Amino acid sequence: MQPASFQHLTLAFLFLLMTGCAAAPQSAALLQQTSPRADLPATALLDSVPFYPQEDYQCGPAALATVLQASRVSVTPDALVSQVYVPARQGSLQIEMLAAPRRYGRVPHVLPPDLEGVLREVQSDRPVLVMQNLGLDWYPQWHYAVVVGYDLNAGEVILRSGLIRDYRLALSVFERTWQRAGHWAVLVLPPGELPLQTSETAYFDAVTTFASAQSTARLSDVASAEQAAGVGEAWRAGVQRWPESEMLGMGYGNHAYGQGALTLAAEAYQQVLAAHPDYAAAHNNLAQVLLEQGHFEEAETHARRAVELGGEFAETYRSTLQKVVVARAR
Repeated sequence: MQPASFQHLTLAFLFLLMTGCAAAPQSAALLQQTSPRADLPATALLDSVPFYPQEDYQCGPAALATVLQASRVSVTPDALVSQVYVPARQGSLQIEMLAAPRRYGRVPHVLPPDLEGVLREVQSDRPVLVMQNLGLDWYPQWHYAVVVGYDLNAGEVILRSGLIRDYRLALSVFERTWQRAGHWAVLVLPPGELPLQTSETAYFDAVTTFASAQSTARLSDVASAEQAAGVGEAWRAGVQRWPESEMLGMGYGNHAYGQGALTLAAEAYQQVLAAHPDYAAAHNNLAQVLLEQGHFEEAETHARRAVELGGEFAETYRSTLQKVVVARAR
């Protein structure tokens, strides 16, 4: 990535080349609305979102610090440089930009490639981290910025970008530069909060990766307990949003079991079975929890059902059943 001042000069220089070379269909659709949209106001601006001029650091640490601060994490670009900036590439990789928020107890959500969706998040007081290609496909100039506002009447998006606090850019030009970067947009949220626009699978992937990052972190007992609670909040929010989800219900149950919360784990597995009565893994896991709670008869019922259903983990199910049978015989 180039310094921010160079990036904006490059952008201005390339506008003539870019105009007309690529379509901006999402901008056109937004700006061609003939009547006011009650659910999407014409303007929004998150004026309280902090601004870090990119004079001393590349855009990645500055943009990431912006969204983390907005998510109530006290961190500066200084602290993020070593985590996300790659000197050999003179910039920050997307994978590092996603990994860093997890270290601060935040869940990064990659948003769908939907411009209106980005604006709706901003209208809901959530700044959005975006990647742009300020150059051309054959001569890329990668740049991270933060969407903090928009003005549909003026056809503009407002960014924290480079050396400019409220950088106003034509919506259509923003769409083109964003499109050239693969429509990459990320929302950084506390555990338990969901993007306005996400899918069950996307949310599951985000929480699974977040949970894995927390489990491998070396923390004090207090910090570890706080992060475990955060992971639980993330799973719980997913189950509340998609109450019939197998993957989220099992994820929540497995997390609760790992924390020794057997009652919560049992409730999670029972919720999965209410929607998916022939899900062998849920029967097996519930049997294990009931066994540890001393409910041997119920445990055997579920363990036998798991064995009957079989599948990829049939051997595990038989092992669980054997443990229950032995426990009942004592």
